[in-house]
Amino acid sequence: MGGTTPAIRGGTAGRQDTRRRGAVVAALMLAMALAALDSTVVSTAVPQIVGDLGGFSVFSWLFSGYLLAVTVSLPVYGKLSDTFGRKPVLVIGAAVFLAGSLLCAVAWNMGALIAFRIVQGLGGGALQGTVQTLAADLYPLAERPRIQSKLSTVWAVSAVAGPGLGGVLATYADWRWIFLLNLPIGAAALWLISRHLHEPQRPGTENGRHARVDWRGALTVFACGGVLLTALVQGGVAWSWLSAPSLALFAAGLALALAVVWVERRAAEPIIPGWVWRRRTIAAVNLALGALGLLMVAPSVFLPTYAQSVLGLAPVAAGFVLSVWTLSWPLSAALSQHVYRRIGFRDTALLGIGLAALILGAFPFLPYPGSWWQPTLLMLLLGGALGLFQLPLIVGVQSTVGWSERGTTTASVLFCRQTGQTLGASLFGAVANGVLAARLGGAGDLDSVTRAWDAGTAPETTRRAVAAAVHAVYLGAAGAAALAFVVLLLVAPRRFPVLND
Repeated sequence: MGGTTPAIRGGTAGRQDTRRRGAVVAALMLAMALAALDSTVVSTAVPQIVGDLGGFSVFSWLFSGYLLAVTVSLPVYGKLSDTFGRKPVLVIGAAVFLAGSLLCAVAWNMGALIAFRIVQGLGGGALQGTVQTLAADLYPLAERPRIQSKLSTVWAVSAVAGPGLGGVLATYADWRWIFLLNLPIGAAALWLISRHLHEPQRPGTENGRHARVDWRGALTVFACGGVLLTALVQGGVAWSWLSAPSLALFAAGLALALAVVWVERRAAEPIIPGWVWRRRTIAAVNLALGALGLLMVAPSVFLPTYAQSVLGLAPVAAGFVLSVWTLSWPLSAALSQHVYRRIGFRDTALLGIGLAALILGAFPFLPYPGSWWQPTLLMLLLGGALGLFQLPLIVGVQSTVGWSERGTTTASVLFCRQTGQTLGASLFGAVANGVLAARLGGAGDLDSVTRAWDAGTAPETTRRAVAAAVHAVYLGAAGAAALAFVVLLLVAPRRFPVLND
C-alpha cells in the first residue's frame, strides 16, 4: 500500500494483512448496514410509534429530519476526513449515530423522537461518506469493484429486510428495539475499526499541527442545505409552494447560498472547494448522480402505490415488485468492471443510463391494468441498468484524485445524489398530484386517493387516475435519465484521468 493509503496494523505476513483488511471491510459493511437499515426499518413501525407517542401530523419528520441531517453533513465530514483522516471521523460519526439511537429508544414524545432522529442523521452522514471513501483507500483500482459491490449488496439486503424487520420488532417486541438493535451492531463495527485500522500520518498535518478547519464555512453550508432541503421536503405538503413559509424559506436559502460562496472563496481550506466543480470529471459525475437520485424516486416511492391501487396486489406482493431491482443492481455492479475495463468508465455509464431511460420510458406503455410480472420485469432490468451506471462513476471519480481529496470528492458525489432524491420527491409528488387533480376534477391528492383505495371506496376512474399519475412520474424519471446521459456525453471526458495507484 502507498504512503497515504490506510495500512492494516499487525504482522508483515501477507496472509495476516489480508485477514486484518478483511476485518476492516467487515466493519465497513456493518457501518453501512447501520445507515442503510435505518432508512427502511422505521417505516413499517410508524403506526405503533404514533399510537404510543402521538404526533401523527408531524411523523413524516422522522424520515425528513434524518434525511436532512445526513445530506447537509456529508460535505463537512468529507472535508474533515481529508484533514484529520478517515478513522477519527468514522469513529466519531458512529458514536454520534449510536448515541442518537439510544436517545431514540428512550424518546418520550414525537418531538423528542424527531430531534433524536436528527442526531442519528448527523452520525449517519459520517457513516455513508467515510465508508465509501475508505473502501477506495483500502483497495487499488483493479480491486475496488469487489468492495463496492459488497457495499451495494448491503444496501440491497437492507432494502428487502428492513421493512420486514421493523414490522416484526414493532409487532412482537416493541418499536424501541428498532433503535436498540443498532447498539450491538455499531459496537462491533467500532471495535473492529479501532483494533484493525491504522492510518499513517496525514498529509494535512505538519509538525504535529493539523491544518485549520473552515468551521465558519461548515456552519454556513449546514444552514444553507438545511433551509433549502426543508423548503423542498415541506413544499406542497405542509404548505403550498407559493405560500409565505415556502417563499420565505427559498429566499433565506438563496441568501445563505450567496453567503456560502462568499465565505468559501475567502477560506484557506474551504469545506466545498472550487475544484469540485471546476474539474470536468467530478462536475459531470456530481450532476449525473444527482439525476440518479432524482429518477430513483419514481420506483421507490410511487411503484408500491401503483402495484396496490392499479394491479390490486397485497402490500407484501407490492413490496416484492419493488425489491427485485435490489437483486439485479449489485449483481450488475459487480460485473460492470468487465465492461469499463474494455470501453472506459464514461461509456459504461452511458450504456447503463441509456438503457435506464428506455426502461423508464417503457413503463407508461404497459397494458392497463396489466399483470404483476410486467412491472417486475422492468424493475429487474432497471436495477441491472443502474448498477452498470452508478458503480463505474463512483469507482472512476474516486480514482482521479489522491488521498487528500478523496473524502471531499466522495462526499460531493453522495451529497448530489441525496439532494437529487429530495428534489425528486417534491417534484414528482407535485406532478402526480397535478395529474390526479386534472383527472378527478380536483378531488384530492395521491395520499387521499390511496387511503380511499385501501378502504375499498375508490371507483374505476380513480384507479385509472392513479395509473396516469404514476405513468407521468415515470416519464419524468426517463427525462432525468436522459439528462444524465447528455451531461456525461457533453461534460465528462471520454477517458477519466485516473491516477496511478
